[in-house]
Amino acid sequence: MHKNLTFEKLVSSIKQIHGELAAQAAKAVNISLTLRNWIIGCYIYEYEQGGTDRAEYGEHLFARLSNKLKEQNIAIYHPRELRRCRAFYIFYPQIRGTLSPQFSKEMGGTVSPKLAISPDKLIKNLSFSHFAELITIDDSLKRTFYEVECIHGNWSVRELKRQINSLYYERSGLSKDKNKLAELANLKADRQGSKLAIRDPYIFEFLGLKTKEVMDESNLESLLLDKLQEFLLEMGPGFCFEARHKRILIDDTHYFVDLVFYHRILKCHVLVELKLNEFSHESVGQLNTYINWYKKNMMTIDDNPPIGILLCTKKNQALAEYALAGMDNQFFVSKYQLELPKKEDMQKFIEAKIHEAKE
Repeated sequence: MHKNLTFEKLVSSIKQIHGELAAQAAKAVNISLTLRNWIIGCYIYEYEQGGTDRAEYGEHLFARLSNKLKEQNIAIYHPRELRRCRAFYIFYPQIRGTLSPQFSKEMGGTVSPKLAISPDKLIKNLSFSHFAELITIDDSLKRTFYEVECIHGNWSVRELKRQINSLYYERSGLSKDKNKLAELANLKADRQGSKLAIRDPYIFEFLGLKTKEVMDESNLESLLLDKLQEFLLEMGPGFCFEARHKRILIDDTHYFVDLVFYHRILKCHVLVELKLNEFSHESVGQLNTYINWYKKNMMTIDDNPPIGILLCTKKNQALAEYALAGMDNQFFVSKYQLELPKKEDMQKFIEAKIHEAKE
């Protein structure tokens, strides 16, 4: 029992223990996810090397395995993710040393003693999203360099990617004062928080969480998206709600579309993006990227091309824009304009909801 326990100390104690154990739980989840993907990679590699029926699948192994896992609702089913697991196993054989005796015996093999960073330190300090970036580096020395710098600087995944793209390794090799360069590199580095970011797509997919449950929305953004969803569904019989914060994968990067509808009359997907800031061409470009992704991956033979609605806010004013991703069929453009809500109506609706939220 704490002596002289006051109400303030009670609150402080609860806050402290909550933070400590939440951090431990997050780290445990991350380690389990990392080990799961390494073991999956091991299974795939071993099957490729000695599977009794491997010749039946050959180069179609990943596609067939992907479809079978999808049928069984296994989260990690995309061929790209399965290949990533195999690459993780091949590039990081030392992870074997962190497995429990049960798994270690099942995996077989030995651990190389000539490694710069212990496997325990690797999996305790790096998320699988970090490893996903590191396995894109073929040069083992270069990869080790980024491992060391990432752990030392407590870099976020975004920072690791930025440093790789800025050729930090190459610049360090050419620099006369490597320590000074390292100080500059870490001066404004984007760092990981004390807890694992639950928004990591690998984590909430691993835990079976829905995207909406873990997205870090502001109260205003959440309110506006709720009301906007209701508003569009009330605009007539055409809008059918499909998803909120729909996750899509483009060039190994995860993106999230705020609202996704299917319009039964227009026979197309309608993607809605809400930006709590002023209009920018970058926002239009991002939405057009989503539209093109849907056009390539989700559009069926009977569908019309998807369209996007971009809503931006600035102070108490709103701006609505339609994004058609280069659509040049004027007949469809005119039809869209008749079936979709007017820009002015959407702007007034958003402005009214912002005003209500501030009252």
